[in-house]
Amino acid sequence: MALFFYNIYYSRPASGAYPTEVRIEPGDSFATVTRKLREQEVISNGLFFSLWARFNRSEKKIHQGLYRFESRVAPWEVLDRLVTGKGIFYSVTIPEGLTVKEIAELLDKMQIVDREKFLAAAADPGLLSALGLGERGLEGYLFPSTYHFTPATPERDIIMAMAEQFRKSSQPLLAKAGSTVQLNAHELLTLASIVEKETGVEAERGPVAAVFYNRLKRQMPLQSDPTVIYGLKNFNGNLTKKDLRDDNPYNTYRIGALPPGPICNPSLSAIKAVLNPPDVPYLYFVSKNDGTHTFSATIEEHNQAVKTYQPVREPARAQVKKNLARNR
Repeated sequence: MALFFYNIYYSRPASGAYPTEVRIEPGDSFATVTRKLREQEVISNGLFFSLWARFNRSEKKIHQGLYRFESRVAPWEVLDRLVTGKGIFYSVTIPEGLTVKEIAELLDKMQIVDREKFLAAAADPGLLSALGLGERGLEGYLFPSTYHFTPATPERDIIMAMAEQFRKSSQPLLAKAGSTVQLNAHELLTLASIVEKETGVEAERGPVAAVFYNRLKRQMPLQSDPTVIYGLKNFNGNLTKKDLRDDNPYNTYRIGALPPGPICNPSLSAIKAVLNPPDVPYLYFVSKNDGTHTFSATIEEHNQAVKTYQPVREPARAQVKKNLARNR
């Protein structure tokens, strides 16, 4: 009996990589649960653990879900978590390129947060001040990654976790910008967010960043559709000539500079692209309708590329772009 109670209350697994996760699926028997705990080295003795569960009549009281163990704990505490549901974590992956609103909608759909409460917390001046963002806002400063949240985690805590991951992963890169890149950290992040939205092809991010750098140097409008869309109050999925003339600070067809801030939360890949753009003469690019783009150094080359790859756009948006480009 002494050995039994010592094992339940005081023993810890001798080894094991932490943190570790154990997923209890619907229909898992207690024997299956015990096996999973042993395989992940959360418990060291399956027999004593099973006897303890029988003693407490807990075999059929296990809650399904994903349990995350940050460190080694005693078997009695492991069983307590499984029975009470403590330590259940929702695993959620925030894709690269989502806006704050899209993140709120994703988390709301997964029933992790309330969308409106999340957006209210994201706009809270006190929280922004605590994160050192001030009037810059939260857009761009939430790191795309996989997170683990317990049920009823406050929206503020979720935002803080994502912002802290940004601080650890992205901020060091932005802080190392060399003298060849004449943009501050916020501007670099803004440009990275545009690159993120313009292409999902890894090999193209450098050339896309170079196009925008070359335009900025010549004081040309960036003419980026994603920035226009971000600035529209009610976008229906179809970008029109009227939209390109909309008077908002994110309309890079009207302004000859970067917009005031990021338009999404970019990946590390996009940030690296704006920190090390290739030395190319490109000023234009157009979609080839297969997820990739063709790049051009002159307006003549670009117009030909538009006719080749986007012929249906010529009478509408492409013509507006061409006219704006000629006027610059």
